Formats: sequence, C-alpha cells, structure tokens
Amino acid sequence: MSSVVTNQPTSAIGLRQLRANLSSYIDDIKAGHAYTLTEHGKPVARLVPIAEQSAYERLLAEGLIEPARRRPSILAAPVEAAGTASDLVSLQRR
Repeated sequence: MSSVVTNQPTSAIGLRQLRANLSSYIDDIKAGHAYTLTEHGKPVARLVPIAEQSAYERLLAEGLIEPARRRPSILAAPVEAAGTASDLVSLQRR
C-alpha cells in the first residue's frame, strides 16, 4: 500500500456514524482529512487518503528501479495437444 500523506489531526468516528454518512466521509478523506474508526469506543482502524504516487512511481522517482528497456516479446502460439496436462507431463517423463 501507499504511504499516508496528511498533516491534519485525525477525528474519531464510530462505525454506525460512518455507515450513516459514508459518502460525506469519503469526500472528506479525498480532501485530505483522516479519521480514526472506533467500535464501542475503541480505535480499530484509520481511514486516511492514499498518496498520489504508487509504489512503482515512487521507486522510479527515487532511482531504485528502472523501467523495462524493451517490450516483452510476443508469446508463441499455444501447443495443440490431445489429453490433459497431466497426460502430457507423464509422456514427457518417459
């Protein structure tokens, strides 16, 4: 998963409250707000916006990985065969 980027304090919300107003909480999260989800008054999860960059994009930007230099070659045509894969394997093992 991507890391969290937020400078705002989190607000605690109950599970029932979240269910009743999910759309508005999702809009708040998209805007950068973070929430701590509670169940019976005990924190159980955090709802936070995800970072804009994917892990792949972050690794590219940090220079830790490089994109492929060429496209993968086209796969060969499938082999026409009669029988199951198990039959073919057993024939090759003889």
